[in-house]
Amino acid sequence: MPTFGSFALLLALALSAYTLLAGGVALRQLATGTRSRISPERLAETARRAGIATFIATTAAAVALVWCAFTNNFSVSYILHHSNRALPGPYKFAALWSGQEGSLLLWAWLLTAYGFVLRVRHKVDVKLTAYASTILAGIQIFFLLLLNFAAMPFSLVSGPVPADGFGLNPLLQYPEMVIHPPMLYLGYVGFAVPFAFALGALMMRYPGEKWIHITRRWTMVTWLFLTCGIFLGAHWAYSVLGWGGYWGWDPVENASLMPWLTGTAFLHSVMMQEKRGMMKTWNVWLIFATFMLAIFGTLLTRSGLVSSVHAFAQSPIGSWFWIFLIVTLSVCLFTFILQRDHLKAENKIESLVSRESSFLFNNLVLLAACFTVLWGTLFPILSEYVVGNKVTVSGPFYDRVAVPIGLFLLFLTAIGPLLAWRSSSFKSIRKNFVLPVIAAVVTGIVVIACGVHPWEIFTTDHQGSFYAFMAYCLGALVVTAIGSEFLRGAAVISRNTGQGILASIVQLTRRNTRRYGGYIVHFGVVIIFIGISGQAFNQQQEQELALHQSIHIGPYTVECEGYSQDTNANYDTEYALLNVYRDGKLVTKMAPERRFYEASQQPLTVVANHSTPAWDLYVVYAGKNPDTGQPIIQIFLNPLVAWIWIGVAIIVFGTVVALIPNISAALAASRVRVAVPQTVTAQGGD
Repeated sequence: MPTFGSFALLLALALSAYTLLAGGVALRQLATGTRSRISPERLAETARRAGIATFIATTAAAVALVWCAFTNNFSVSYILHHSNRALPGPYKFAALWSGQEGSLLLWAWLLTAYGFVLRVRHKVDVKLTAYASTILAGIQIFFLLLLNFAAMPFSLVSGPVPADGFGLNPLLQYPEMVIHPPMLYLGYVGFAVPFAFALGALMMRYPGEKWIHITRRWTMVTWLFLTCGIFLGAHWAYSVLGWGGYWGWDPVENASLMPWLTGTAFLHSVMMQEKRGMMKTWNVWLIFATFMLAIFGTLLTRSGLVSSVHAFAQSPIGSWFWIFLIVTLSVCLFTFILQRDHLKAENKIESLVSRESSFLFNNLVLLAACFTVLWGTLFPILSEYVVGNKVTVSGPFYDRVAVPIGLFLLFLTAIGPLLAWRSSSFKSIRKNFVLPVIAAVVTGIVVIACGVHPWEIFTTDHQGSFYAFMAYCLGALVVTAIGSEFLRGAAVISRNTGQGILASIVQLTRRNTRRYGGYIVHFGVVIIFIGISGQAFNQQQEQELALHQSIHIGPYTVECEGYSQDTNANYDTEYALLNVYRDGKLVTKMAPERRFYEASQQPLTVVANHSTPAWDLYVVYAGKNPDTGQPIIQIFLNPLVAWIWIGVAIIVFGTVVALIPNISAALAASRVRVAVPQTVTAQGGD
């Protein structure tokens, strides 16, 4: 099987090379009008089929590696270091992406899978798809070169083959780690498709904005995968690492956030190009930057540039990624300089008080956030290079800069839907903003009445309370603005059709799924901000807890009922048995664990968490005090964390809604058998 896998990767490389060369020659002949013995159309078709075959070859290689894991083939060095006989089946499957070579194979396989879908759907626009297919083949060649010559997943063990493997990293033996890395990679890899379309459209001077229409759903699906991957990673960190938080501004966390920020900016700004023919250069460079940041994030985990719980060991393949990034940037710059006159804007911003300006400010703020994260991530590297001393940038730096930026984004999220295209009159602003501002003021008064004092920021170190107060007020502003958009449109439909208001909201959403799905996504973002704001009120206790002793935190009393041990073929475990009381009544029982994995000789913390909409009671068994032999229990009371995961679910739902094709107003009206005036049809537009 290792020989089969190696051959499949070599075949995939040859097929990708043919796709690039044959596709490039065919496109060149079509552009210049030259003909050869083989027609350019036929040559392009063979290149397309070779690209499809590349997917089959990489699939065979991925299956071969997984097969080696399930059959305990420890003659393969990768399987020896990332699996063992007692490893449960799902984690044997996850071994595919648990190490450097396997994760690069996953990258290559997903890239060829995206390319397969693109090439099968080539009739959407044959010529543009041919350009995108050829560019994707160039990217495929890079990763297949790595897999064949630098990071070979089927390398064999030298010497005697051990009877058992060293096991999977305990941190990865958690259910979400079977889902989180593929989701993250689907996001990273997926941005190669809109990148290829954008670069191809620029190369061929593609007329109009059709390339954006073709790639819109690609970009939205990719963005959704990356969003899910980021938050699954946050939930994994919260559940496994045992430090009481879900985001620590780790360099590799930052690496996933940066392409998400620029991708979000691109999804917003393309609407400017579609409706007003503006920001063409901006959009092209946004998608170029998003793809290169995805590659940069992959570089960070493999080059040894940063220290991270997420990163792989230092390896020489970092130089390969630097070369690839330099080549990619050079191709983008050369193409842009050559074709920049094709990207002239058709219109200009006519007023600062307009929807166009809100999109522009939104983009600027997102890019400012991306630059902040990039600067903080690279600062230790730059400081070591310049002064010879690595200066680490910690969480407080990001909080001081990123939190105000996030709140300003929340403000822009509220005002964007309330502004008109081109220019907004003072009368319309006053009419649209009165209700949201009232909601924000009322929310502020209620929050102050509940004991949050934002003015303490001026006298003591209570920035967290101030930021939480602002998040609640701005959240009310956004929710009211979005709600009013739904209700205004639904009220018109209800008057003209006689439907109930809920049915009218559904029909309104179906008429313009992209717009109202986007509003649902914005609502989810508000919910996430509310959840994050709970950090300002976190509580923490740590205590050696003997039998029948208790800890008090917030409204809870946690009492030790006992300690126990267990063992299985994969790991040994110690755990605490705790009773949780509130107002003298037993609420729940909790059993935080401390595991020790025999194969890897590494420990793992398994957190116990009692989650409610108000707060999480988060308990960690931190081991025993070596001096006293007493177990140490850490308890965190983290308010509103559950709202983060609820917000993510709302974002997923909103994105799915935005992906659904619109239903025409005429069809919607026929379903209720009532003629809808033309004025109602206009209500669904952006």
